[in-house]
Amino acid sequence: MDRTQRVQLIDDLLPQTQCRRCGYDGCRPYAEAIADGDANINRCPPGGDTTLHALAKLLDRPVPTPDTDCGEFGAQKTVWIDPHSCIGCARCLPPCPVDAIIGASRQLHVVLDAECTGCELCIAHCPVDCIVLMDRNERPSPTVAPAREENLQRFQAHERRVVQRNERRQQLLAERKKRAASLIA
Repeated sequence: MDRTQRVQLIDDLLPQTQCRRCGYDGCRPYAEAIADGDANINRCPPGGDTTLHALAKLLDRPVPTPDTDCGEFGAQKTVWIDPHSCIGCARCLPPCPVDAIIGASRQLHVVLDAECTGCELCIAHCPVDCIVLMDRNERPSPTVAPAREENLQRFQAHERRVVQRNERRQQLLAERKKRAASLIA
């Protein structure tokens, strides 16, 4: 099997949370690093033992001990925003790789539990520490973690929106520069 196929097979086993706890910029880059022999297969906490064993079987390797430096293995996590502390700064929105946080500037933000991958990327961006990481079963109405396919679809949609937004900004900037140049001339 060639590298592209190997990367795809590895990526298909990863949970697609895009959490970056493995030290890579998402599941696909981690899959590439594993395929190239640059990363160990024991660095995916959200995948837990299931993913670890599946990767070991696919790559015909012994099952290593989980790398706990990457986080707690196998726990189904989600985040909750404390409505009494949220100031509506919207800093938590951009880092969410699956757009599971909704809200607007100066408005209360809410996490869509059914879509949250528990990646934790939003937590560091909150200036008032109102985002709390918790086990899914600790929630008042527990939810099931989204499926890998759903995570991947939402991540890809998020990435497309980021590209479109950047293209629009570049187009607007080019139009403004053109307009400014015509005023000077």
